Amino acid sequence: MFPLRQRTRTAIYFDNYGHAVVPLLGGIAIRDLNATETKTLGYFSPMQHDGGGYVIQSSYTFLDSKNRVVCPTSNNHVLILRTTEEDGSVIPEFEKVLDIDIKAAAETALGKELTQNLLSVVFDYDGNLWFATGGFRIYPERQQQGVLGYIAHTAIESILNGEQTDLSKAVFVYGLPLGEGAENGIAASKDGAVILTNQNCYLLRAEEGVNVVWCTPYESVGAKVSHDGDKTTGGGLAWGGGCSPTLTPDLVLFTDNADPVKLLALDMKTGEVVASMPVLDDLPDGYQVAVENSAIVYDDGEGTVSTIVCNWFGAGNAGLADPDNDSSIQSYANIYDQNWLMKGNVMIAPGVERVDTLKTADGYEMKSVWSRNDLRDTAIMKLSTATGYIYGYVQDLDTGMWQYIILDFATGETVFTMDVSNKYGYNNMAIGMYTGSNGNTLYCPTGYLELLRLQDRFVYLPELPYREVDLDQAARNVLSQDQFEQDGGEGTVASWHNTATICNVHPNTMVAFRMNNLSGSASDLTLYAYGADGKLEKVGSELWSLTDVTGANVTELTDGVLYELRVTVSDGGDFDLSETEKEIKLSVVLGK
Repeated sequence: MFPLRQRTRTAIYFDNYGHAVVPLLGGIAIRDLNATETKTLGYFSPMQHDGGGYVIQSSYTFLDSKNRVVCPTSNNHVLILRTTEEDGSVIPEFEKVLDIDIKAAAETALGKELTQNLLSVVFDYDGNLWFATGGFRIYPERQQQGVLGYIAHTAIESILNGEQTDLSKAVFVYGLPLGEGAENGIAASKDGAVILTNQNCYLLRAEEGVNVVWCTPYESVGAKVSHDGDKTTGGGLAWGGGCSPTLTPDLVLFTDNADPVKLLALDMKTGEVVASMPVLDDLPDGYQVAVENSAIVYDDGEGTVSTIVCNWFGAGNAGLADPDNDSSIQSYANIYDQNWLMKGNVMIAPGVERVDTLKTADGYEMKSVWSRNDLRDTAIMKLSTATGYIYGYVQDLDTGMWQYIILDFATGETVFTMDVSNKYGYNNMAIGMYTGSNGNTLYCPTGYLELLRLQDRFVYLPELPYREVDLDQAARNVLSQDQFEQDGGEGTVASWHNTATICNVHPNTMVAFRMNNLSGSASDLTLYAYGADGKLEKVGSELWSLTDVTGANVTELTDGVLYELRVTVSDGGDFDLSETEKEIKLSVVLGK
């Protein structure tokens, strides 16, 4: 593995064409992240294209089913931006195709003034656009008026089709009690929209109005701040539970803000708390707990739901307690502790824990699987279920070194670290890591406006070791069993789907893919390669082999051991997907 530094801004997600969508100068852009210096391909700037006076709230932007960017703004509007043509090419200046003043429309529907601002938006499964007012910290005693609501799907479609729409008949709201407001993102499922406020968790449905299916209160001791003697100077962000709800088909999972903080599992249908337990409750003295991001949740489909929670206490700005502070403004100066930004993760409370929620004959129960009190994570760790690893970006407090870290999901043990720099500007600045669309890239923004890119050199040329394969033209993805069978595979998928393009090749070139998680007899495996018709074909046994890392053939495979799949492919042959001379593109997967 190796890191690459590039100049860029923060917060990244990808459209269906593999384009990276990132914030840029208060707006939003599509940029080429794999160039030596990131290049803007298309963008929308409120200042340049819309008269200014606001910025896009990038924390809660997302893409719709047609690759359009949906953006809440700092002036309480929601925008939808068309970013690509039908062929996937990027539009140099994005087209604004929808602009709704949500706060004004909600005030009309409610019949009174709102004293909270727009925080987050999301589409439900029926295409209704849900919204919530609030901020990163909402104090009940300030008695601000907020709402939860939605814009009907039919109105959204009418506006996108260029038609006039009467929003007074299409915007529906639920007025919250004074002092209640959202502090997190909204989650959507087939059952409706799940919204966590500073006091309650709601399941809402759009039924010609906001139907509150259930409302479940939870505990909070209020805003948490550092005290005399603490090893931090900042605090938490939220007044209530700072963890946006995460959903499985049956459960809603989030943390409260009690003392100690608890992980809660609610029944999706009823809102009943079916399991709970304290988390991160054995930290050293001088540290508090505040969970401020969505937890990692993995449902194995067999009755176990695993949750990874990370402590964020210390990141929050003490100025959030100012009565005049508007915590819906998403800026570093407004939200985050300056000491943390300058001094690094020594100013963050430690704590990462895995808790499993188990389905039993009598309901559900929770148990702690492992806990790490030596890790301070603000990069929003990522779980790969294909590798069984958790990926993070942390700081070694003994050396000051910022580094990538990989944990074993099963045990929590560190299996790999890669040093980046000990300079303070390599703080990730509370922006989460992002996985690339090729399945082999992990991006992490930094305070120096550099983008760190970690890639696994999983493919190489054993007969030409001096020639490196371009990892930007390699991909490693999970191939579903259904897709495997649809494409012509027999048996079950036994490996990742590996793809690589190699330039300036010999007529016959051996390509090696490194892989683990193989077990049993090598003779039980069959190699398939994609042909130009998109179908899988068996590769003759004389063209491939499984070896250890020294190149020696193996017959018995052990899970957890690194092996190499070595394939010989001909330029222009049956399994070469490239039409370019002296260039080979190979796409293979093992079946069993």
